[in-house]
Amino acid sequence: MPVAPFNSAPPRPGSQSALRAQNQQLLVAALTHNGSLTQAELSRLTGLSTATVSNIIKRMSASGLVHLTPITSSGRRAFAVNLVDSGEAAVGIDFGRRHLRVVVANLSYEVLAESTAPLSEAYSAETGMAAAYSMVQDLLEQAGRTFNDLTGVGVGIPGPLDSRTGRAVGGTIHPEWVGVAVREDMEALFGVPVYVDNDCNLGALAEVTWGDYRTTENLAFVKIGTGIGSGLVINGQPFRGKIGVTGEIGHTTLDDQGSVCRCGNRGCLETVASTKIMLDLLSGHSPAVLTTEDIVRLASNGDAATLRVIDDTGQAVGRALGTLANLINPEVIVVGGPLSALGEVLVAPVRRGLIRYAIPVVGESTTVAPTSLGDRAEALGAATLVIQSAGQQRKTTTK
Repeated sequence: MPVAPFNSAPPRPGSQSALRAQNQQLLVAALTHNGSLTQAELSRLTGLSTATVSNIIKRMSASGLVHLTPITSSGRRAFAVNLVDSGEAAVGIDFGRRHLRVVVANLSYEVLAESTAPLSEAYSAETGMAAAYSMVQDLLEQAGRTFNDLTGVGVGIPGPLDSRTGRAVGGTIHPEWVGVAVREDMEALFGVPVYVDNDCNLGALAEVTWGDYRTTENLAFVKIGTGIGSGLVINGQPFRGKIGVTGEIGHTTLDDQGSVCRCGNRGCLETVASTKIMLDLLSGHSPAVLTTEDIVRLASNGDAATLRVIDDTGQAVGRALGTLANLINPEVIVVGGPLSALGEVLVAPVRRGLIRYAIPVVGESTTVAPTSLGDRAEALGAATLVIQSAGQQRKTTTK
């Protein structure tokens, strides 16, 4: 989980080296939980002075604990600080309704290899897990790593997970997976710790670790796909609620007399704005529209019917997000999912809907932006679960 600004108590009396070690631990924790950061960002997150951060980073660089990469930040030359690759590997797996995506990363938030493949629409958990194992095996070889280097596997599934049982519950777009003990089954398959979460939660986590919002305290990630959901970061921490079922904005009722939703209610957002509904609407206009890639292609070509369907979808999603924004007042709402390649074509109507239905001060102060991670966000977030867990046990060497 991302690191919130530290409000640390004054250090206990002790030697200068003990204080230095304590401060270094703060920096390692920030880098472990947030990925690459500038020294200015490290100072803001940890509460340490810029001079202290600079001195410790110099020592850590000389000791081979971090490496510095020149970047341009706010018009100035700066350095991105990353922990040095330990040789271990983290795997992130995103099980979509019709796809599988896997990334292999090191513990310094660097992607070593990645791949994606289509899957049949109603694939079983057993089929999905077997395909994932085979893909991980290939990617580890590409990355020059082995299963012995694997420290853990993160998994995202497109539906609510009951944190008490670790199992998918009703309402998922993957009914074939309801009741499956995903963590236990995959740990038996891979032989390493497995961490499972809802894909939207992982999208939000990726945005504050791999994306453009690494120091953002309050963020919502909304995924528009076959289902519509959101992941939340509140006060610098992922928010999962009492039993892990949060952010289900796809089941916000927009019309009491609307179509029956798969959740059993009527007129949910998903009954008017999911990619399935978009494809159904466009199939009457053009028999060639079969996939979300076709929607992106037609929109890019200026097809009027496609653009109208996208605009209606975006405004409906924005309406639901207006309610969400009124409740949690996020700094940023990031729009992701299989239509993320549309960029502002999709985000602009979402923004209009938000401003229309949120109270003015909230709507005007909330940034709505497309994801910078494309359709990789969920898999990257899954890898982050592993990296952060490994980071909690990482030993810090002080020299």
